[in-house]
Amino acid sequence: MNNQDFAPHGVMFNAYPDSCGGTLGDIVSLFRSSEFRDAFRLFYILPSMFRSDLDRGFSVIAYDLDRNLATDRDLRDLREVGVELKLDFVLNHLSAQSPQFLDLLARGDESPWADGFIDWNRFWEGHGEIGPEGYVVPDQEHLDRLFMRKPGLPVLKVRFPDGSDRFYWNTFYQHVTMEPPQDDPGGEPVPVYRGQMDLNARSELVWEFYRDTLAALAGYGARIVRLDAFAYLHKEVGSSNFFNTPGTWEYLERIRSIADGYGLELLPEIHSAHGDGIHRQLAERGYRFYDFFFPALVIDAIESGTAHRLARWISEIRERGYRTVTMLGCHDGIPVLDVKGILEDDRIDGLIDLITSRGGRVKDLYGPDGTRIAYYQVNATFFSALGEDEDKLLLARAIQLFMPGIPQVWYLDLFAGTNDYAAADAGGHKEINRTNLDASEIERRLALPVVRRQLELIRFRNTHGAFGPGATLAMDVDGSGTVLTLTWTRDTATARLEADLAAGTWTIDTAET
Repeated sequence: MNNQDFAPHGVMFNAYPDSCGGTLGDIVSLFRSSEFRDAFRLFYILPSMFRSDLDRGFSVIAYDLDRNLATDRDLRDLREVGVELKLDFVLNHLSAQSPQFLDLLARGDESPWADGFIDWNRFWEGHGEIGPEGYVVPDQEHLDRLFMRKPGLPVLKVRFPDGSDRFYWNTFYQHVTMEPPQDDPGGEPVPVYRGQMDLNARSELVWEFYRDTLAALAGYGARIVRLDAFAYLHKEVGSSNFFNTPGTWEYLERIRSIADGYGLELLPEIHSAHGDGIHRQLAERGYRFYDFFFPALVIDAIESGTAHRLARWISEIRERGYRTVTMLGCHDGIPVLDVKGILEDDRIDGLIDLITSRGGRVKDLYGPDGTRIAYYQVNATFFSALGEDEDKLLLARAIQLFMPGIPQVWYLDLFAGTNDYAAADAGGHKEINRTNLDASEIERRLALPVVRRQLELIRFRNTHGAFGPGATLAMDVDGSGTVLTLTWTRDTATARLEADLAAGTWTIDTAET
């Protein structure tokens, strides 16, 4: 099995531009430090590097750099230290403060962007009734197919220049305030719209925007582009608004044809239950995908002391030749919806209860009437999810670094970050795992044994000859089901991890043949 055929290869660091010191330049300095030397070959910079407002970067105003956080020189410096880039393309939506949506608000139906966003009532015309708020409530057969990321229907009401109210599709966040006009601070307050406004991919103007954006990302030096929320892009009456087919595949292939022209690899981001098989379909079409199954599986393995469920997943990766990106924590929560079909429901419930008992907070999915219909993720730092046990964190990291695919390392995991309850209370569940670290805090944490040991493991994975293009993986689980052995071989080099899950211990052996 060849699961390391990507280029570039190695370990990926993951952070916001202001996560470590305050600016991207500070992270460049971190990459140049002796502690980070030879540890990482890739850097996934989250999209607050671009001009944005809500959702810590995922409500993009424009894909030019936020000069308070990042500069062209920073990006050149990263290339000079040998670090490749992964950047985000938020395919499904743009900020309500984007030039495109502001033009729509200013010019109404005369705007060239009048068809660039999704007029809710026009979309559902003939397939529902106007409700008391003025927007169409789709017929029940259509409501039953909608997949909601927040309570209620995904609608933002805006005022057009002619005084009429219009309703636009808004799958994710929204926020409306009354503020004085910018050109008249003492004037009567007017509504200011902030939100992630769904783009209408039936419009060729939107596809021109997509092409321009991919060109810009390539110009920044991206090698990999993560497609955020791509599964919500294709919308059609009579189908789900989440990964409907064949439309989603048609859009994805069209995006790939553009990306290929810029030498970009696409990484579609999607959360779905293992039993739905979407990860297999992505692999069959030649895409790398996020291993969102691994975080919960490795917690389950460590807390239960048994390897069988994790080993079944590793076997699937090997047998099907999946190309993946794997992580412990990330800017989102620990996925639990995803492992439905690998883990039994009672084990998933037990994991949720365990992590919430350690301070985690559950994020759910909702029906059109606002009722909770399913769990989605648990928000916590990975260290806190493991009970802030350093030995468990090192065991999880060792297993991750011997998993197939590109290992992605969230900065707070590396620095043994704990749950930030004040941030979560003030800004929402996800902020529990997004704490910025200043220079003095980073210096303090770099001296911690748990951090130094992780960096040793990461450097080993990033540089040892047993990993890389052409490497093969062998796996073994002992008769008791408690000891997992992963052995990588490439040319004459071998690296072997033996993880005793019951004892919570691990060893790494290497050899040259």
